[in-house]
Amino acid sequence: MTVTWEESGWEQLAPGVGRCRLPVWDCTAGLVVGADGVLLVDAGSGPAEGARLRAEALALTGRRVTHLALTHPHFDHVLGSSAFADAEVFGAVGMETVLTARGRAELRADAVRYGLDAGVAQEAVDALVPPRHPVSGEWTLDLGPAGGRQVLLANVGPGHTAHDLAVLVPGSPEVVFCGDLVEESGEPQAGPDAVPSHWPAALDRLLELGGEDARYVPGHGAVVDAAFVRAQRDALAARFGVSD
Repeated sequence: MTVTWEESGWEQLAPGVGRCRLPVWDCTAGLVVGADGVLLVDAGSGPAEGARLRAEALALTGRRVTHLALTHPHFDHVLGSSAFADAEVFGAVGMETVLTARGRAELRADAVRYGLDAGVAQEAVDALVPPRHPVSGEWTLDLGPAGGRQVLLANVGPGHTAHDLAVLVPGSPEVVFCGDLVEESGEPQAGPDAVPSHWPAALDRLLELGGEDARYVPGHGAVVDAAFVRAQRDALAARFGVSD
């Protein structure tokens, strides 16, 4: 027996589209439900969050997650991927190179630095499921039936990282999962793997994809509108000295 979005604690954004805000790091996970497939956007920060997302998706839809889109290779978005080893996993092209042995060691160190238990972090890194489908440009997923629910995966980066993937769900309203290209609960974070000179252009691409009436889902924080994304784009351009 399935539960409703409200009963599950998830926020419904459009018909068959929702998201939840995970505890501790306030990381967003998204869910898109089609007749023939279920897409999860980001997997949480470790095995426990991944298992939680898998169970909640099953309770909401009555079916397993068939597709997983990872918006970028940071621990709080990818370390729950071991719960979805039987899903088709997507990421921006080149993301798989970040998840080599050296990259996994850096992921583990980053997770521990932010407070994840060292043993849990190691377990998650050891079991991490990398993208099997690298997205260069755009990739249309058909969650069925026969074109009735299509989702666009768009490689819009670099920006927050060198490998940023956005997820556009057409509909009324359109929904854009932005990953950490957009943050609402704090100032966007530019770590050592950020590409600040390209970040404003990545946000321009998000706005082109979604348009003025879309709902934009940040990697952390409340859902925002196009005006918020545009203002954050301008603030980042000023912060990093990027001219139009």
